[in-house]
Amino acid sequence: MFFRNIGKQTQEPRRIIIGDVHGNFQALLRLLNRVAPDSEDEVYFLGDLIDRGEQSLEVVDFVIKNNYQCLLGNHEYMLLKALAGKEVSERWLNGWIESGGAATLLSYNNNIPAEHINWFQSLPAYLDLGDIWLVHAGVHPEYPLEQQTNEEFCWIRNEFHTMTQPYFKDKLIITGHTLTFTFPDVKPGQLARGSGWLDIETGVYHPQSGWLTALDWTNQLVYQVQDQSKNCRTIPLEKAVVNLDLDKISRYSSGESSSKALNL
Repeated sequence: MFFRNIGKQTQEPRRIIIGDVHGNFQALLRLLNRVAPDSEDEVYFLGDLIDRGEQSLEVVDFVIKNNYQCLLGNHEYMLLKALAGKEVSERWLNGWIESGGAATLLSYNNNIPAEHINWFQSLPAYLDLGDIWLVHAGVHPEYPLEQQTNEEFCWIRNEFHTMTQPYFKDKLIITGHTLTFTFPDVKPGQLARGSGWLDIETGVYHPQSGWLTALDWTNQLVYQVQDQSKNCRTIPLEKAVVNLDLDKISRYSSGESSSKALNL
């Protein structure tokens, strides 16, 4: 109900939202080559630039140098918890390493520069763009924003996905974080829409998917490239989205199948 019906691409500056890149720099370059943003377009990343893929350093450098806007993802959150304090947190360090941080350290040759640490620390948890609201993971439906922390914004899943009413009356929440194809009836590469939210995390790093997604909100178009096969496609947003059945989501979230979505 939040989507607009646009028959052709407009000439106005575009708002382009990109899902979790996870160190897959070559896929990102191929995706942006198709999207072809110009200096007037606004490009937003939903967080999780790093980990799992082999080129986290290159991804972060690229986003910084192009002055693109980026949110704090749970993987940047883990990195900061592990490395940004006065002392290294062994608990957070081990958790981060096991969740793909080892690939990030390798890409940085075990030496993440202070410039990048400072940049990670500066990342906002969410961005309010008027008709859309960007966040990495979601929000807790029972609490106002001012009572929530980065724990909710970067990590939440079940409480957010099983909302029966939209959190906002006048804007759509767009997220990454949870692999879309772990929801019931959603195939790899498809987007997932729930009650007042849209998930565009299609899992570029995952062997069952490999798709990296950019959403052109202005023109209601979805651009995708697949890392393994090098396939690419552009799809109208409405044709790329699966509307989720709330009853199925609730059963999925409370049952064993929810373990599929516990990808950090």
